[in-house]
Amino acid sequence: MASRAEPTSRAEPAEPADTGGRRDWRDVVRDAADLALLGILLTLAAAPLLTAASAAGTASAAVHDWARTGSWPSAGTTVRRFGRSLLPGVPVSLLALTVAGLLAADLAALATGRVPGGPVALLVTALIAASLAGYAGLVVVEVGGNGGGRWRASAGRAARACLDAPTRWAALGGVVALAGLLAVLVTPVAVPILAGYTMAALHAVAVRRPVPTVGQPSPAEPVPTVVGGHGELP
Repeated sequence: MASRAEPTSRAEPAEPADTGGRRDWRDVVRDAADLALLGILLTLAAAPLLTAASAAGTASAAVHDWARTGSWPSAGTTVRRFGRSLLPGVPVSLLALTVAGLLAADLAALATGRVPGGPVALLVTALIAASLAGYAGLVVVEVGGNGGGRWRASAGRAARACLDAPTRWAALGGVVALAGLLAVLVTPVAVPILAGYTMAALHAVAVRRPVPTVGQPSPAEPVPTVVGGHGELP
């Protein structure tokens, strides 16, 4: 009696799905080195003081590109952005330096008791300074989304975004305050490196986006941004 034929092959186990694109420690180190270099270049470009706004806007545009595409803009693109925003950024630099200088002098006078007011006035002034710092950080992020320019339009959109999402505004102020504290505590040679990390932190807080994978494009689905014309804050 003929026996039942045995199957000639067995089903192979399914192979595990490809997990390509996963970040490892080398990607993290590469990103950290890139941000450190960005901070050094930002500090050098802002050293004349009147170029501070142009340097910050150009660096913000570079971080914006990196956050969206996972790659940095070319050197030629960065130089062109800096050149285009140089003259329009001079009044912005003067305004920012004047406000920062007045607030710093006021805080120093209150802290040392040279002017009346005591701890209450010191606390109120510190809160005002943190609020302005958070607003300024959001303006820089907005400028980055505009290719490093259009400061007036970016300032208006940032003001509306701050009113729409006050917790985000407070978080940005905290980022700037923490960066200022670390700048005082760390060795001076590390301050330029801190500038690059601070720029990335501002973008991370202002725009809720997944961390890009090096060499891989960002997800195709739209992501809300702080720019009033491109989306709304939650």
